[in-house]
Amino acid sequence: MLMHASRLVPLSQEHLIIKLSQLIHQLLNQLQVIVDEHALDVLVSYCTRALRTCSSWTHPEVLLALSSLVYGNGSRCHRHLPELLGLSGILVNYGDPSQPDIELRRSAVHCLANLCLSVPGQPYLEEPYKGVCYGILLRTLQSPKPPDVEDIVFCTVSTACLSTDATISQGEVTLTKVCQCPISVVMSVAIFMFYGLPGISVEMPQVLYPAPLPQYETIPAAKPELSQDSAAQKKTAGNKKRKSRGKGKKAGAEGKNDDDDHISGHLKTGGSGVDQSGWSLGSQSASVTSPSGVTPQLYPSWKKGSSDSEFSDPEGGMQTKLRLYQARVRQSALQCFLAVVKCVEKRILYGYWSSFVPDAPGIGGPPPLTLLTIALKDPSPKVRAGSLQVLSALLEGSRQFLSTAEDTSAPRQAFTPFSATLAASVRELHRCLLLALVAESSCQTLTQVLKCLAHLVSNVPYNRLRPGLLSPLWKQIRPYVRHRDVNVRVSSLTLFGALVSTQAPLPEIQLLLQQPGSTSALSTPGISTPQELSHNWRLPTRRDGEASSPGGGVEGDPEGPCWMLQLCVSLVTQPREEPYSDSDAGGSSGASLEPLPIRLEALQVLAHLVKGYFSLVQTSLLELGQLSTRCLKEQEPSVQLHGTKLLEELGTGIIQQYRADANTTPSAKCVPVCQVVEFWSEVLAAPMISALQNEQHPTLQTSACDTLSSILPQAFSQLPNKTQVLCITILLGLTYSENALVKAAAVRALGVYILFPCLREDVMFVADTANAILTALDDRSPNVRAKAAWSLGNLTDTLISVGLEFQEEFSDMLLLNMLRSATKASGDKDRVKSNAVRALGNLVHFLQPVHLGKPVFEQPLQEAMRALIDTVRGEATMKVRWNACYALGNAFRNHNLPLGSADWSKEAYSALSYVVTSCKNFKVRIKSAAALSVPSTRDRYGDAQQFAQVWQALAQALEHSEEMEDFLEYRYCASLRSQLCHALLHLLSVCQPNDLPALRSSLSDQSRPVLQGFLVHYLSNKGVTLVAGVDGAAGDEAGDHAVPEDGLRALNETLTRLKGQLEEAVLDSSEDLETVVNFLEDVLRNFEEVKESDSKVFSLPLSKLPQ
Repeated sequence: MLMHASRLVPLSQEHLIIKLSQLIHQLLNQLQVIVDEHALDVLVSYCTRALRTCSSWTHPEVLLALSSLVYGNGSRCHRHLPELLGLSGILVNYGDPSQPDIELRRSAVHCLANLCLSVPGQPYLEEPYKGVCYGILLRTLQSPKPPDVEDIVFCTVSTACLSTDATISQGEVTLTKVCQCPISVVMSVAIFMFYGLPGISVEMPQVLYPAPLPQYETIPAAKPELSQDSAAQKKTAGNKKRKSRGKGKKAGAEGKNDDDDHISGHLKTGGSGVDQSGWSLGSQSASVTSPSGVTPQLYPSWKKGSSDSEFSDPEGGMQTKLRLYQARVRQSALQCFLAVVKCVEKRILYGYWSSFVPDAPGIGGPPPLTLLTIALKDPSPKVRAGSLQVLSALLEGSRQFLSTAEDTSAPRQAFTPFSATLAASVRELHRCLLLALVAESSCQTLTQVLKCLAHLVSNVPYNRLRPGLLSPLWKQIRPYVRHRDVNVRVSSLTLFGALVSTQAPLPEIQLLLQQPGSTSALSTPGISTPQELSHNWRLPTRRDGEASSPGGGVEGDPEGPCWMLQLCVSLVTQPREEPYSDSDAGGSSGASLEPLPIRLEALQVLAHLVKGYFSLVQTSLLELGQLSTRCLKEQEPSVQLHGTKLLEELGTGIIQQYRADANTTPSAKCVPVCQVVEFWSEVLAAPMISALQNEQHPTLQTSACDTLSSILPQAFSQLPNKTQVLCITILLGLTYSENALVKAAAVRALGVYILFPCLREDVMFVADTANAILTALDDRSPNVRAKAAWSLGNLTDTLISVGLEFQEEFSDMLLLNMLRSATKASGDKDRVKSNAVRALGNLVHFLQPVHLGKPVFEQPLQEAMRALIDTVRGEATMKVRWNACYALGNAFRNHNLPLGSADWSKEAYSALSYVVTSCKNFKVRIKSAAALSVPSTRDRYGDAQQFAQVWQALAQALEHSEEMEDFLEYRYCASLRSQLCHALLHLLSVCQPNDLPALRSSLSDQSRPVLQGFLVHYLSNKGVTLVAGVDGAAGDEAGDHAVPEDGLRALNETLTRLKGQLEEAVLDSSEDLETVVNFLEDVLRNFEEVKESDSKVFSLPLSKLPQ
């Protein structure tokens, strides 16, 4: 119909052309009519001819129709792009800032936006034309408002440009292109964040420094209307705009998504030639800087008058409308900024951190114009919420950047380090966000304040800052847990969860948790806010011991339950007695209980509290178990899931208390085993079993399996026998589930159970678990295979420690299947391979003479050893190679293995020798050196040639142990040298006369003093001291080698043995033997000298020690 109408209406009938344009816009934009490619080509061609031929008064309507036609069809209009976007294209002329007709400019901007928009599945607009569009939009933003243009019209054009810029960066933007964007061009977009803000008038700075340096020069006194240049004004080097929320209207293209590859092409032309320094964005009607020159303070301007809002203006008319449009400009600028933050790498943004966040309150001077200025001063709640969203996006994932902040040390007088500046910025963030929290009246914006605080708390290194930041925040947010708006209450609980989970346990949070709650939030000092009366309107209805305040109602009883625990339990279980705001609708799982989001968030806070501060909640263990059981009895799956998560955290907390290396304070007492047994006896009742068998909700089944795996081993052995059997039976059954997540969780739980002392020697349980694990190793899901390999590694760990009776009863066929499956899994992905090779080493270690004597084991054994050798030599991740070296060393501990005579022995020693000298990762070298020192007798090293190869590899590795490609490996140098010294001394202790020529050749050249120095250093206990000081956490590396006292004893024994051989030696071998003996005597003599000199230093009087 439209095509036929375009043929009927000639270009000379301008009134009919307007009607046809309106019809096209109506059908395509409001009725969502879709045109095919042929119709699109005909209609676009008709519109372009009309724009070239008809009078200018028809052009706005024709452009409106054209914008509807090209919406998301930029790539399909390639035939018309030269005419529209060429050097003298229609849209280029009409959209240029020099175009005097502002209505034409506005319509052209809409067309440009719709051309750039890309619909999912459609190709993007071609790069040269996309750059043209972006350049026009940026030049429009950089141009001052013409004097004859109304403020409202200028606001609409600016809003369209900003919204379009935010969506253009949706596409194929790369970091390189973003970095090429001139900073002044990027700032021309961001400076609109303060457009029309009452009391604020800004100028474009000449330079934005990527460092905490002054950003602006002082404004001359001759310009009192320009209040101050912002010290933190806009935005990051080379940033792009991307991903704004779309509006859904084709004509309003400013809200749509687009890609941004053309940025770098236009920015080089659009950024030059426009002088920004004199352009004040705030219009005279909106700039209300006081005549006396008093600087506006960071107090919310909407609080200063009862009707200074965009929604209530008693004067009515244009002022209210103008403020509304100015707020839309600021909101669009913030959406554009948000798109930039999301599409640009954070490391670039953080270079301009001081442009977004102040580092000082600015007392006595103008407040820095940052995101917090908008959050505190803007009269529009939507704009305030937008600035908080941008700040939240900046803070999200900023932990590594903020980890530099520190202010615990004494302040420096000569200079202020960056760590102190960043710490001051963090403190100012806390202060300003607390001000915003107190002053905010809009529930939606208040929710954003709380979310922003949660992002801040989650990323700040409080252990590097002076205490006191969290206490004011803690007291201020407590009333909001009882706010009338559900979203605010959920956000406050989220913030509490962030507080109790960040770097737990923090001493400051621990003290706050131990403080008793009050009977009324209003009577608690330090937590009053302007909204408190409305926030706590329902508190008097709480009685009879219920939590009447966020403090939980515990009065002056420091030994009682934690107030936050009581609060969360009451939110989950207690009925609500008063209606809430409209946002409660449909939010509750039961008519009488709290809304579902609040209950779920309260359960999450409980889980965080248990995980971080278990010692404070362990007295309520049984109560929490009852709460979880109650959650499992409910019909809502999400409540059941959070109940199982809470149980898992409780079980994990108990296990960590009982671990020998648990970081518990001397006063902390473990939960009695009898109480743990009572806890699990109540939990492992019908509701938990129902959750385990609930096939309709596999996520719940997965979480329930994880809960079963968190049972304390000492408590599991004391559970009733039928309960133990029930747990094992259900887990074995779930390993055959069709859902991969459930199967993986069940296999992992069995891998935990196999380590329980009461089950590890149960042959039937081990056999059933092994069969289930072997089945899972063939699963299609990589996650299931990874969990199965981990469980198989645990199972084989137990095989090494079992008694002779278990070894005799264990099935040979099952052992053979395990060996074959582990060998096959060692060729899988790295996450499977790392545990598969561990299991292989354990299985080879477990093989008994009865197995090695059977022909059926011969071929699988060779395949297993070759799999380990190939993994050691391969290009897998360092974790896999570390495990493979560990597995080879474990296999060497089997004295029944034909090590030294088997075909694979030479390859195994060759692979370990290669790794110990050439691997970049020092932890892998340490483990390979440990494996080379495992064989206890000389014959297990093979012939003299093989022994010489191992010796030379260890000596070469020790000589070059300080050479590294990655400086991060330096912390492992001490461990590596200690392990290499131990291995060399072990080889000397088992060497035979025919090995001496090889030893002599390495001890008679220039490497002799180097080896001697390292050995003396090792024997004097300094090497191990370094290991403990630098790499104390590397337990495996430090524990592989013997202590230096053992090395000294081995050295003395070796020296005595070789001296005896020297007396009996024939002339041919005496020279070799004498060289080795002299070397050992020199090592021993130097060691005695070092020991004697150290003892003299320690015996000096304190007055004689060097000052």
